[in-house]
Amino acid sequence: GVVEEVGERVTGFRPGDRVVSETAAVIDPASPFCRAGRYNLDPARLGFGYGVDGAMATHVRVPARCLHRLPAELDFVTAALTEPCCVAYEAVAQRSRIRPGDVVLVLGPGPIGLLCAQIARLSGAGEVVVVGLTRDRERLALARERWATAAVDLQVEDVDGLLCEMGDGFGADLVIDASGASASLEAALRWVRPEGQITKVGWGPQPLGYSLDPLVQKAVTVTGSFSHTFPVWARVVQLLATGLLDPRPLISRVAPLAEWEGCFQGMGEGALVKAVLLPDPQLSA
Repeated sequence: GVVEEVGERVTGFRPGDRVVSETAAVIDPASPFCRAGRYNLDPARLGFGYGVDGAMATHVRVPARCLHRLPAELDFVTAALTEPCCVAYEAVAQRSRIRPGDVVLVLGPGPIGLLCAQIARLSGAGEVVVVGLTRDRERLALARERWATAAVDLQVEDVDGLLCEMGDGFGADLVIDASGASASLEAALRWVRPEGQITKVGWGPQPLGYSLDPLVQKAVTVTGSFSHTFPVWARVVQLLATGLLDPRPLISRVAPLAEWEGCFQGMGEGALVKAVLLPDPQLSA
């Protein structure tokens, strides 16, 4: 959005500035995590729309520490996807280890999974495979068209056979679990190569109900990834401005704020990949 007013103690921003805001609305400055710059892990952290009022309004009051200036070449609609891009960047570029030519498997073709696939490509992955279900056919087609070496419907295609034909045939160097289901971790343990890595960015609230012995047998590293920090936002804003990171193919609909319910329903049903709401239609450019 555009800064309309600033508090009397705010420096560095003024009315008229084009900005994008981080989501960490409330943090404890005295927390050891905040002092280390890892406020995303602060137990007291509250996010816009999760703990405090969100941004589905024409005006939002945010701490100046959350703001990043938008380069002139970065439009508002693209900038509205900075946050999910930062989630994916944190998971892939910060928390994972990718070497040029690696085989990367992404479980879950939602917005985060598709962005993870794109960032894996930017990071040097040789093969990127996105795995979903039959209901994800349109998202899998998007992945195949844009970023993935292969996009696989788990319910009708053979993931094991495909991985045997990639690299040295022992599995994926990195599996990114962005599916949001606990069962996907079992699949990740099956498809990751010995001494490979699994990065879990999707939530999975269900009980596991399966053995974690493959984790030991393969000496696999499992890493969790949550949220993002100021340096990640700064880097992602620049990647968006240059076009190296391009989330626009994910945008299925741009709509006024009054049509929020249809957008949420469409995303929930899978008909839309990502919708962008415009609280002020004048900010669409």
